[in-house]
Amino acid sequence: MGQKLKVWGWIAVGAFAGALTTISLEGIARGNLSPLPLEELQQLASVFNMIKTDYVEPVDEKKLITDAISGMVASLDPHSQYFDKKSFKEFKEGTTGRFVGVGIEITSEDGWVKVVSPIEGSPAYRAGLKSGDLITKVDDTQVKGLTLNEAVKKMRGEPNTKVVLTIFRKDENKTFSVDIVREEIKTQSVKGKLIEPGFAWLRLSQFQDQSVEDVVKKLEDLYQQDPKLQGLVLDLRNDPGGLLDAAVAISTAFLPDNVTVVSTNGQLEESKFVYKAAPEFYQRHLSSDPVSELTEKTHGLFKRIKMVVLVNEGSASASEIVAGALQDHHRATLMGSQTFGKGSVQTVRQLGPDTALKITTARYYTPSGRSIQAKGIVPDVLVDDTPEGSPFAVLRTREADLDKHLTSGQGKEDAAQNAEREKAREAALKRLEEESKKPVAERRAPEYGSEKDFQLTQALNQLKGLSVVASKTQTERKAETEEK
Repeated sequence: MGQKLKVWGWIAVGAFAGALTTISLEGIARGNLSPLPLEELQQLASVFNMIKTDYVEPVDEKKLITDAISGMVASLDPHSQYFDKKSFKEFKEGTTGRFVGVGIEITSEDGWVKVVSPIEGSPAYRAGLKSGDLITKVDDTQVKGLTLNEAVKKMRGEPNTKVVLTIFRKDENKTFSVDIVREEIKTQSVKGKLIEPGFAWLRLSQFQDQSVEDVVKKLEDLYQQDPKLQGLVLDLRNDPGGLLDAAVAISTAFLPDNVTVVSTNGQLEESKFVYKAAPEFYQRHLSSDPVSELTEKTHGLFKRIKMVVLVNEGSASASEIVAGALQDHHRATLMGSQTFGKGSVQTVRQLGPDTALKITTARYYTPSGRSIQAKGIVPDVLVDDTPEGSPFAVLRTREADLDKHLTSGQGKEDAAQNAEREKAREAALKRLEEESKKPVAERRAPEYGSEKDFQLTQALNQLKGLSVVASKTQTERKAETEEK
């Protein structure tokens, strides 16, 4: 069943979304410590000494302490995390949109690593790798049996180091090796195009620090192609989130000046904050203010034209900030499926040169005061994935499914729906098993932005004032009920 689930990779995107966070980057923690529980700390020291002296074999002391810290932080919620040297480096690569590697977007197919597309200008692009190529070996390691993450780690490395990829190209029925020198790669989180005269599509796959500048460039480009644009579809489906400041900045490109974008509230005084649609509220951690670089005509256009925002269960965190702000200010119509429900903010506090703590410091609230935590945002118009419906949506993991998730703080959890959801999951799994027997071409989800993208077609109909095929089966998933 595990392999069958991989065929429909978009089903489980919510689990990936839960791994990413809306983050605020900060330096080392403050020095105002609260009184320490001495008795419990003495017990911790006693356990440490017993393991060190009594365990059946010697144990690395540093590893013991690191594991203790990791366990303590992991017990809080699904998004708090201790970063050691290696994981902190990977985390920073993910938020900057830069990493050292060969430069390919990949997926898995029958246990192999499949090239979705080489990133333009990357070493893999220059080496002639093509969409559909199968990577069978990385250096001397067989790829079959590795997870996708394990394969990625083997392809990444230090700049100017060589990696040998063995490629099987199906359409030519040949296997060959390619020597590639790793270099820093800049990922593209923004795509956009004119779908037809007067209507454009803008897609964000993640909120990185570079995303704001890329959105601004794409908006200018769309305006230059068609100054008479009438409508824009902002596509946030399967966008797992990213940087809080990037979300505020991108919201500013579409909202009236100085309106509230999002507010946060936590235990610390600095966690009680209101972010508005103005540069001073998002420039703290962004290297520049690209939004102000939009020309007056372009900026004016995108602050007033009709908008539809597409979301689904994989839209999380920063995506929900943008979607919630545009919905509350009646700036856009939200369409698709109920979002992931990650309404918490993580602050990264550096502990040393190579280590850090990512800790949940606040919940965030839409301009009208709604907490999205463990609830998500319900679109104005519920639209299915395909004309046949969304039979596998129940399989997508959401915040409320994660162990130790925070509640919204605005109600109590309702566990009565768990049994009903499990029944729906079982039915969806049986249907998925039947779908997996079909030819690959028939079971692959349509590419976002393509002519077969059903939700995008409905979004265009909404912008044009035409009839929309709304879902007849989707209902709001309520993870919590209000206290009485």
